[in-house]
Parts: sequence; C-alpha cells; structure tokens
Amino acid sequence: MILHISVAMKAMLWHSLLPAFTEYMIEHGWTKCYSTLDDFLCFLYIILYLVLVEIGVYWVHKTLHDIKFLYKHIHATHHIYNEKNTISPFAGFAFHPVDGILQAVPHVIALFIVPIHVISHLILLFLEGIWTTSIHDCIHGNIWPIMGAGYHTIHHTTYKHNYGHYTIWMDWMFGSLRVPLTEDCSYKKKTN
Repeated sequence: MILHISVAMKAMLWHSLLPAFTEYMIEHGWTKCYSTLDDFLCFLYIILYLVLVEIGVYWVHKTLHDIKFLYKHIHATHHIYNEKNTISPFAGFAFHPVDGILQAVPHVIALFIVPIHVISHLILLFLEGIWTTSIHDCIHGNIWPIMGAGYHTIHHTTYKHNYGHYTIWMDWMFGSLRVPLTEDCSYKKKTN
C-alpha cells in the first residue's frame, strides 16, 4: 500500500494539469459548458456526457493494454497491483502520469461535444475520484450493470477483461466481459 501511495503522490501534480487546463478552457468559453440552469435538458446532457466518457475510457484503456509499447512504458505502472491482496483504494491513483492523463482525455473531449452545466462538470470530476478508489477497494457491490470492484479486480488479475469505466456495457458489447464469482474479491481463505 505504501508503494500505491508513493506512485500516486509522484503522479498527482501531473494528473492535476489536465483538469487545470480544462478549467482554463471552460473559463475562456472554449467548451460547451454553460453556467445558467434553464431546463430539463441538463439531465439529458449529463447522461450523454457519461455515455461518451464510458465509450472513450473503454477504448483508451483497451488501447493501453493492446499496444505493447504503451502497456510496457505507461500502463504497466498501474498493473504492478495484480493480485487480490495487492489492490487497494490507493491503487486507483497509482498511475504513470501519462496514463492518468490519457484516461482523463475522454472527459475533456466530451466537454467539446455535449453542453454541460459547469457545476455538473465539477461534481462529476469529484465523483470520478471517488469512483476510481471504489473500483480498487475489492468490495464488490454487485449492482448490475455497474463496473464494481469485483469486475475491476478481474481486470487486474487477467489483464484482458473488464476495461470498462462506470459500467460493463462496453465489455459486454465487445466480448471482453468476465463476470466475477462471489469469491473473486474476497480476502477470506477457503476453509474446506
């Protein structure tokens, strides 16, 4: 866990650059973010935003695995936590700096495509931090179709399943889904 924290802290400054630049773009009107809450459409925009992020993160994450150079030099830093007993919530931020930025790019791209309220954007960024820690905590809530920790633990132990972000839909559509068994995320030893 100390290694998780160390890697995360070393990358934190770099990980904060993209959100800082995103805020600069929002303040200068370069994105489709808006500041007045007018109608019900804002909820539809949030859903569309989340769908675009889901698609983008799936493909970025899968690409980081499929292209050997990217995996070896960028994504492998995150995958040194590849056993059930080495994954912790801190692993959610223990990325190579470029890896963290690449997986955050779909959030930024969505800002240029979908009109979204600036407060909604900030709340979603905050929830992203909670999300990434929760899928690494090895406590599987088993709420379909959510990509819970059980699914993500399988990802860390097989390297070829469950690339999705918030949901399992992209993995289901593209054949990379592996459903966790009850014991896949348990630290308890079998007593047979």
